[in-house]
Amino acid sequence: MQRFSNSRDARSLLLLAAIIGFAPAVARSAEITLQRVKDRDGNTPQPIVAVDNVCAWPNLTLLPDGAVVATIFNQPSHGSVAGDVDCWASTDGGRSWQKRGTPAAHEPDTNRMNVAVGLAPGGDLLVISSGWSNRYPADKKGAAFRAGILEPWVCRSSDGGRTWTVDRQAFPARGPRGGDCIPFGDILPGADGQLRVAIYEILQLRDDRVYLYRSPDGGKTWGEPTPLDAGARRNETALAHLGGGQWLAAARISELQLYRSEDDAKTWTACGPVTQASQHPGDFLQLRDGRWMLTYGNRTADRGVDVRFTRDVGKTWSPPLRVADFEGDGGYPSSVQLADGSVVTAYYASKSSSHSRYHMGVAVWDPAQSASE
Repeated sequence: MQRFSNSRDARSLLLLAAIIGFAPAVARSAEITLQRVKDRDGNTPQPIVAVDNVCAWPNLTLLPDGAVVATIFNQPSHGSVAGDVDCWASTDGGRSWQKRGTPAAHEPDTNRMNVAVGLAPGGDLLVISSGWSNRYPADKKGAAFRAGILEPWVCRSSDGGRTWTVDRQAFPARGPRGGDCIPFGDILPGADGQLRVAIYEILQLRDDRVYLYRSPDGGKTWGEPTPLDAGARRNETALAHLGGGQWLAAARISELQLYRSEDDAKTWTACGPVTQASQHPGDFLQLRDGRWMLTYGNRTADRGVDVRFTRDVGKTWSPPLRVADFEGDGGYPSSVQLADGSVVTAYYASKSSSHSRYHMGVAVWDPAQSASE
């Protein structure tokens, strides 16, 4: 067994495994062909190559003017090269995309690739971004861009992602246990008006924990970390504010584990798995018909992006439907619902049946036509 010279080496290997998508193999006696979502005409949606030659890990945000912004990593690599966080926007319902700006530009020998994204009160677009360093000591070598995890920056745009200011001190440099902080998912307001974000703190190998941070001032400062599950290893976590003090969280391990809060995200109760092994990470979206949906990457032999619905705020879930297929590496879906009721789901793939290299894919579909109950 390989031994690590220090805890940062262990943390580096742990996150490398997480972002590449290593997960325990799943024994399956037979592959099940999933029903597929439908578009407004009742047809299977055709995937769109929205941004080519990027690994992306997209996070979608619906702006007040109706534009959809995708915040992505702009290189065709799992973070093993220098790269930035970019914003691309669609003003035609997800069918075409144009680059708008760069929230987090990398410094020499680093990349910016990990993000959480949301809207501040008043409509500013917020991006919290960390990444990786390639700055090894002269006497040490290691995997490319795995010398250490970068401290999070808080990036803000008041013009829909075109121009950005960056505050390098707004988010704590270390987690509650002294580890490195990795942001993920959506930045959301609670019943008290304060913003929440989930980070996972990496302290040593297989010892990552999820904490929720709060901002009382629209994302200018962050603090008061509270654990999702202090005794359990968890990492990339999707959040959903159900209204009032009710929240759901879907935390990645080998599958997605569901949690519920009744006190505005202060304490959490574990509810068990909501997906099978190798089906992660997730993204929540509330639909206009009252349902909540959970999309996630399916990294079993039957690879693709799947969705499940709940009508009782997470107590029971529909069977999964397939949104899009991919080959090889892929997943990390994010969705928004447009004014016409259609849903735009973005994801990344290293390959698909119609495209041979890394890209951000998009599927536009109609949840009213896509019932699996």
